[in-house]
Amino acid sequence: MSQKNERIFLSSPHMSGKEQKYIQEAFDLNWIAPLGNNVDGLEQELANYNSIEDAAVVTSGTAAIHLALRLLDVGTEDTVFCSSLTFVASANPILYQGATPVLIDSEMETWNMSPVALERALQEAKENGNLPKAVIVVHLYGQSAKMDELVAICDAYGVPIVEDAAESLGSTYKGKMSGTFGKLGIFSFNGNKIITTSGGGALVSDDVEILKKARFLATQARDPAVHYQHSEIGYNYRMSNIVAGVGRGQLEVLDMRVEQRRAVFNRYYEAFAKVPGIIFQPELEDTMSNRWLTALAIDPKATGVSRDEIIERLAEDNIEARPVWKPMHLQPLFDGVAYYPHEEGKSVSDELFAYGICLPSGSNITVEQQELVIAVINELLNK
Repeated sequence: MSQKNERIFLSSPHMSGKEQKYIQEAFDLNWIAPLGNNVDGLEQELANYNSIEDAAVVTSGTAAIHLALRLLDVGTEDTVFCSSLTFVASANPILYQGATPVLIDSEMETWNMSPVALERALQEAKENGNLPKAVIVVHLYGQSAKMDELVAICDAYGVPIVEDAAESLGSTYKGKMSGTFGKLGIFSFNGNKIITTSGGGALVSDDVEILKKARFLATQARDPAVHYQHSEIGYNYRMSNIVAGVGRGQLEVLDMRVEQRRAVFNRYYEAFAKVPGIIFQPELEDTMSNRWLTALAIDPKATGVSRDEIIERLAEDNIEARPVWKPMHLQPLFDGVAYYPHEEGKSVSDELFAYGICLPSGSNITVEQQELVIAVINELLNK
């Protein structure tokens, strides 16, 4: 093993070969702007795939979350609850709107938002007369959160859910597609996601009117006038027709990509599941994770090796691995923000961050490359 090995990425783009026909069609029609047949087609196909009424495609998953909060009238006097164990893009749009974030811990059965912590936070907010304007629920690494419990709690307090399904396109919860449980759901098509448009995202909802407003806001909020007239703040968030063409070609193979990612997970699971001190991110009963990334927690006391030692050793062989997301409540950006742990004195997010690792999980990783990753880790475990 040496640095001469071809780079093994955590999650690299995987083109299907079907994208070019849609891109060429955009050029043939000269629809290069953020309008056109591919934009319309991708929106319809996304809605159909997810069995939901409508979809609006935009420049990024972050833009989609920002629009969702704007559509829910989140402003400077408001609070928004958000999963703490996530990428910063889940929470940044709260700050864009000048609102105050409140961060909610995870639970161990999914690594996602804890219904126990959420209910405690909502109860306190109600007592203080300051219920949040929205709750952003993240589906981490493709695994759905406990949506039955979370939806019931939020409904009881009359608070809408924004589902951050950036990592879970193609996953299901009790037979229903991830991202379709909240008032609004969002997806990401960033270069590392299960399917990509290089950069892009989408909003989905059964509320067709709210997505009409999303498209309006995403197109600089231009009023219906011959001249350029604007009565409210808008954004340049509409997806281009060329990028949407890439998305259409990618969406055609999404189910295959889910199968491939799950096969990658299964090979890691077979290799390490019986090792004392190694715990994989669980798959909740009656759910199907797309296994966007294979995530596991490594107890250094039981295994004799730390998460960081594994990451460093893999890097020596040109293999990319990462810690799980650093929770938002530990980020300098959110210093001083209210945080509700799963239980008093027990923060699940902190534990997962301390021990969690994501292994190379791309749908285009070869069996030989994955065997190399496994061999390097086994070398450390067997020392």
